[in-house]
Amino acid sequence: MNATPLLESTLTLGAQAKAASCLMARASTTTKNTALRTLATLLRENLHALQDDNAQDIDRAVAAGLAPPLVDRLKLTPKVIETCALGCEQLAAKPDVIGEMIGMKQQASGIRVGQMRVPIGVFGMVFESRPNVTIEASSLSIKSGNACILRGGSEAIVSNKALARLVRQALEVSGLPAHAVQLVQTTDREVVGHLIAMPQYVDVIIPRGGKGLIERISRDAKVPVIKHLDGNCHVYVDHPCDIAMAVRVADNAKTSKYSPCNAAESLLVAQEVAAQFLPLIGKIYADKGVEMRCDAAALEILQASLLPSANARLVLAQESDWFEEYLAPIISIKVLADLEAAIAHINHYSSHHTDAILTRDHMHAQRFLREVDSASVMVNASTRFADGFEYGLGAEIGISTDKFHARGPVGIEGLTCLKFVVLGDGEIRL
Repeated sequence: MNATPLLESTLTLGAQAKAASCLMARASTTTKNTALRTLATLLRENLHALQDDNAQDIDRAVAAGLAPPLVDRLKLTPKVIETCALGCEQLAAKPDVIGEMIGMKQQASGIRVGQMRVPIGVFGMVFESRPNVTIEASSLSIKSGNACILRGGSEAIVSNKALARLVRQALEVSGLPAHAVQLVQTTDREVVGHLIAMPQYVDVIIPRGGKGLIERISRDAKVPVIKHLDGNCHVYVDHPCDIAMAVRVADNAKTSKYSPCNAAESLLVAQEVAAQFLPLIGKIYADKGVEMRCDAAALEILQASLLPSANARLVLAQESDWFEEYLAPIISIKVLADLEAAIAHINHYSSHHTDAILTRDHMHAQRFLREVDSASVMVNASTRFADGFEYGLGAEIGISTDKFHARGPVGIEGLTCLKFVVLGDGEIRL
């Protein structure tokens, strides 16, 4: 059977990326950093043009009836573009890990054995909604010495093309191969199936989007996948805790933005502080229109303190609510006996993305850090910090809840691998 035009074009992207990856692997730190700083400058210089292009995607999404949280993800606001530019500059300022050697040890035979950090080669990225991912992926690819093929969602195609043009310009101006970062120009979904089945060209696939997309890629890919399926993040309010701090953090974790995967979806409260804490956070949630899906104990406390408030949206939680990633102004709330019950609940129901404890007890904090089985575990901080930029990685390619290769926000090191190196002086094996 002859290859279809779409397959042929995807194979061409792969071949071009593979060739570019060899050039990127040997690019100097100075050249890569120049490309990143150039990209930051281009983003700022083209702010208004980018917003004009982005407006086309926004208008089309609204007309199509896309849900408000998903429309929000599409927006290239001045703040979003500036964050992208700052991420490029932050990456440029970071040390170059490519070529560093670690663990070098002398062996009895005389040889020295260690490991060297090298680029993965070519990664494919399939993502939805957020066009800023184009810059995050591109900048990390450049810094890590990789080549990448990006396939964004159809809802952001105009924005993604505009951003990709700036990336290509930064590469060319800096003397790097233009094909080091390639954006799939078609919105045809068939291209995803081809991209994830090209092990001769693509070394790893990184899906970033809805659960359906990630499940499909994990099932069908013929190359390794770095992924997370969802972000059911928890905030546990411990006894003892600083109530004022707990209210502030629990508010931020849920309501600063509803659409990200690091927004809190479940609030767990120790029974000793529930009567004091829940009315305070409940009023804030009610005033902001957040629906609270509560267990019986939390519902009783909140009904007594909030009703007959017209704003309060209180619902008795179902079992499915404890597993849910809402990505909306909805949160599940449960009162638990103690820290041990909280850890057990999180490890059973969470998606192992990000979970936080708010506590004054050092031993409780240490136990939470050790025993909660998640990619990011926090003490007295909002789950919204689970982000590559906030972690000082410059940007992130995504957040991995896998346990092999990369876990948590995937930055530069997550896009590299280690190979063994042996240094000798004519030794032979006896």
